[in-house]
Amino acid sequence: MTIKFLPASTAMMLAMVASAAVAQPNDDLRINQIQILGTHNSYSQGVDPQIMAMADAIIGPRMSQMAAQMPPAARAQYKEYHPNEVSMTEALNYRYGTLSDQLDAGMRSLELDLNRDPQGGRFLHPAAYEAARAKGIPENKLLPHDKTGLEQPGLKVMHIVDFDVRSSCNLFTVCLGELRRWSDAHPDHEPIFILLEAKSNPVPIFPGSKPPLPFTAAAFDEMDADLFKVIGRDRIVTPDMVRGAYPTLEAGAKAGNWPKLKDARGKFVFLLLTALDTHGLSGYVGGHPNLEGRAAFLESQPGQSYGAFLLMDNATMRAREIPDLVRQGYLVRARADIETWEAKTNDPSRAHQTFASGAQIVSTDFYKPGNAYGTGYVVTLPGGGAMRCNPVNADKACR
Repeated sequence: MTIKFLPASTAMMLAMVASAAVAQPNDDLRINQIQILGTHNSYSQGVDPQIMAMADAIIGPRMSQMAAQMPPAARAQYKEYHPNEVSMTEALNYRYGTLSDQLDAGMRSLELDLNRDPQGGRFLHPAAYEAARAKGIPENKLLPHDKTGLEQPGLKVMHIVDFDVRSSCNLFTVCLGELRRWSDAHPDHEPIFILLEAKSNPVPIFPGSKPPLPFTAAAFDEMDADLFKVIGRDRIVTPDMVRGAYPTLEAGAKAGNWPKLKDARGKFVFLLLTALDTHGLSGYVGGHPNLEGRAAFLESQPGQSYGAFLLMDNATMRAREIPDLVRQGYLVRARADIETWEAKTNDPSRAHQTFASGAQIVSTDFYKPGNAYGTGYVVTLPGGGAMRCNPVNADKACR
């Protein structure tokens, strides 16, 4: 529960009441009948302030111009995912420790952004650092950019190529290895939901910025191969498990054929986002209309054969839709805070709305006290712990 500046004794009392009032899930619940808290861009180490200031000066005017030129329908969609006017500095005003640290703190969802680098070395010299050097800022006066593994071929984990590149684990396989080691050390852990965003949309802020390489079917095959090899097939809840004997994946999800918690302990659920790239959709679904043989569930819309996982970040705007979709059997991700606005204004209302919506995966950038704004904003799971009974679709006895 998010609490605004309460005296310590009052906060402790409310925490005790919340803990007593929230029943803990039993192992016969399905994994779509729980609710967990996770982080957004979980690998991010933040952007150097000097580079950020340079980017804001360039992209700020562009963003205002782009928003002004949008037709009404596109503007409305944009506002759903970007509800507040924020600068680039504000939107990216967060950073994390290691993935293991977040799991130790009870986070049961993490997010990794994937960028193709089949030859290796594509991201060794970010345009932002070259622009800083041209401005007379030596690299040793910037926050360090760890280049470990960037010379190797394979998927790389970073937010915006050539700009927001500081990651706690550069190689996708290294990130996965860290997850597997943590899982091995905690064999009875709650299911961990990992969002994977296939990045393919260019954000050319600085001169010399390279466009991301598009995700092809072969690239997605590589991603799945990494997942199966490093995490292990026996540790992944796959779409095939949820489809079972049903004709489509969506039919299985809506029939409640998600694994029981007791069968999903020690396992991972991978959820694939493809941003604005429709080619990515065909690359992952082509030949796999129900994601047959795939490692990850794909962001979808109700009515699609592979419909099981929905991205509905704005639970304030979708306060009616999300509970209904959760009751139907879909798995939903929503955000407790968007682009740090809630931390800046110390406003917990979106977090409260998101937890109440029943979205199974709630993401935040502020899961522990202390933020760049100096406010008391922090998001924790109501009742404490790493998971709770879903307030919308769990059994009445559980709630």
